[in-house]
Amino acid sequence: MFSDYVKKLSAVQKLTPEEERELWRAYKECGDEGARQRIIESYQPLVFREVMPYRTLTAVMDAVQEGTIGLIEAVERYDPKRGVAFSLYAVHRVRGRILDFLRREGQVDLPCLEEETEMCETAKELLVDERPSVAELAEHHALVGVLGAAMARLPARERIVLEGVTIGGTRAQTMAESLGVTPAQIYRLQKNGIRRVRGMLSRFMQHW
Repeated sequence: MFSDYVKKLSAVQKLTPEEERELWRAYKECGDEGARQRIIESYQPLVFREVMPYRTLTAVMDAVQEGTIGLIEAVERYDPKRGVAFSLYAVHRVRGRILDFLRREGQVDLPCLEEETEMCETAKELLVDERPSVAELAEHHALVGVLGAAMARLPARERIVLEGVTIGGTRAQTMAESLGVTPAQIYRLQKNGIRRVRGMLSRFMQHW
């Protein structure tokens, strides 16, 4: 029952920044499954916030389960060393899981999403800056095509690094070896590519 789920959430304790850093270290560096579970439990309120608009639907608890799967996937793929807040990284995956489920069930009218949407949303999480208009624009389906066009205009190596490291989760060391450069050069290419894409998105926003 959704009401029981809401009651359980009241017992979830918010992690302090220090606690969260230690949990990520224990899980990512030591493979501590208890730390992994604690992180998943502490971020259940994020799933709840994304499900709330659909709380009157009959399949709401199935949507909760789908959102939780998205949360688990985000926990497993997240790299704390990148400096991106986990909530920002996870919210698009959680939301995407919920919306995809509701669309399949025919319980909500959603625009058709291309296969590349998930990939581009992963990039949006890392490309988003502090300007609200960027975050708002990221919610529109049109950004998928715009971001793809921006990536295609990048110099070849910057595009390869963004597709492999920023979007695909390839380790910088692995990418460096495949391109015959140093990890420092990979990070430089990544930074330059993100800066270029942000610039192209900013110009697009001016005409939106």
